[in-house]
Amino acid sequence: PPVGVSKACSSCVRTAGVKEACTQCDQFVCQNCSRFCSSCNAVTCSLCSTIDYGDVGEQVLCNDCSIFQV
Repeated sequence: PPVGVSKACSSCVRTAGVKEACTQCDQFVCQNCSRFCSSCNAVTCSLCSTIDYGDVGEQVLCNDCSIFQV
């Protein structure tokens, strides 16, 4: 990002690391707020992921992978 751009987490406004950005929306996300997709292991924020409470248990799915779940 350009100099002077905030690297605050889009969820909790804490400082996020340089490499911590949601792969779906490119917003910065801190380690506490980031979620890893159970299907493709993509890093996502809470807005770009859903939690599937299916038979397998609790699974985090990014928006791309969640459309394939029935």
